[in-house]
Amino acid sequence: MFACVRGRRSSREKILDAAAELVSEIGSGRLTLDAVAERAGLSKGGLLYNFPSKEALLQAMIQRLVDEVSLEKEALRRQLPPKRNLEARLCTSALLKMCGGGKMKEIATGMLAASSENPRLLEPVRSVVRETLEKLRSTSDDVDASIVAWLAVEGLRSMEMHDISPFSDQDRERIVGAINRLLDNGIAEQAPKDNKP
Repeated sequence: MFACVRGRRSSREKILDAAAELVSEIGSGRLTLDAVAERAGLSKGGLLYNFPSKEALLQAMIQRLVDEVSLEKEALRRQLPPKRNLEARLCTSALLKMCGGGKMKEIATGMLAASSENPRLLEPVRSVVRETLEKLRSTSDDVDASIVAWLAVEGLRSMEMHDISPFSDQDRERIVGAINRLLDNGIAEQAPKDNKP
């Protein structure tokens, strides 16, 4: 669950927390504004003041997930020493840390289900994907290695989010190790093979 570290939580944070709890329990399809208001301990009018529609609430929940990954990335930036392909390392590390399961996974799965009915909800995610790709292209020491590492993590995350991953914890560690080696060593340029005998 998301928590505010300073002072009292605002009504907006209470609503988002309550909605996240409900999505993880019953899914986004059965989420109602009345249920969210009740869980947050607010009147429906108080909820509607912050989020005038269910769509606005779902958009805010998705934006909050995006912001959480961004905050994690910036926290890692302060911890990691400068290395090759730093932006790719930050991106992959933050995504791997945030997708480990629990409430975050349940909420993300619920939001994915909601977005299948309303693709506009994913606009903040589309924007982040475009920005991430552009940042990897403009800052990486090895652009191909950075993009392949990012795609590998997104694929692993997707499999885990949908509970279809065939990988054990040991397999996952090996995959993450391979991704880190790729970022360390890059993708070697392959000289075109001459077809002459």
